[in-house]
This record gives sequence, C-alpha cells and structure tokens, in this order.
Amino acid sequence: MTNLLLSRLSVGAVMSDMQTRILCKLTEQIINMQELADFVADPAAGAMATFVGMTRNTNDGRHVIRLEYECYPGMAEKEMVKIAEEVLSRWPVRKVAMIHRLGRVDIGEASVAIAVSSGHRHAAFDACHYAINQLKETVPIWKKELYEGGELWIGSQTGATGSFQRVEEERA
Repeated sequence: MTNLLLSRLSVGAVMSDMQTRILCKLTEQIINMQELADFVADPAAGAMATFVGMTRNTNDGRHVIRLEYECYPGMAEKEMVKIAEEVLSRWPVRKVAMIHRLGRVDIGEASVAIAVSSGHRHAAFDACHYAINQLKETVPIWKKELYEGGELWIGSQTGATGSFQRVEEERA
C-alpha cells in the first residue's frame, strides 16, 4: 500500500512538473510573443526557438482579405497539450508554449506561435518544427480564407492540405 501511495505521489509530481513546463491556449486576442518568450525562459536553457505563422495577403494567386479560425476548444486544447507533452518526452526540452488565434485574423497578424526552450539549439529547433507540424495535422482548428471574390476553407479539414479548390480540381 505504501508503494502504491508513493507511485501515485510520483505521478502527481510528474504531472505537476509537466504543467509548469507547458503553456497551450487559444485566444481571440493578438498573440503576445513576449508572453511565450517569458514562459519558456529557463536558467537551464541555452536556446529558444520560435515559430510564428502569419496571415499573408496572397495565396494561390488570390488576394487575401483576412483569415477566420474556428475550433472545438476543449478538444483543440487537449490536442495541443498532447503535442507539448510528446515534445517534452522526445527531446531534452525545458518548456513549450503554443498559442493559436481564433476568430478574425487580419493580414500581418500572427495566427499561431510556438516557443521551445532547451539546453542546446538542435533540440529547440527540432522540437519547434515537430510541434507546428503536429499542430497543423492533428489539432481541430479550421481556417477560412476570405479573399477578393469569395471565401474557402483551407487545410486538412478538406481532406488534403492546400486549398479546397485545389482538392476539388485534383478529384476531377
């Protein structure tokens, strides 16, 4: 019985440690990059890698007006935490932070930002690269592109990466 109690306490301590090393959130506000940098800052970290996905003004020859993001919040946040936990288990990373915008995102604004700190740059770069790829592939966040002359949903929710229009052309 004592061993079982110690095991539960150890698991609780690990979970608490993981929670202090992970920041994952969704926001309708402009992403504050300093918040990510401050969160992942760690005296044992000699490197910090960041990725910022920005809303650009053109895509596939269309003049983009803005993007709009929707999601299932409870599921999206859980998936983001899973990715962060996997990053912590696969690389010698100190901390991970991921923030994704929801709602309207204008040209030049950040849609998503990730920051990772580690002892050395290779782990930080690799973990950050993995985190954004996993986020785009597995987190249920849907992007609608509004452009001059129309709008369309873009991304993996259409059944393939790239624009819905391109997917339809490939099927024809």
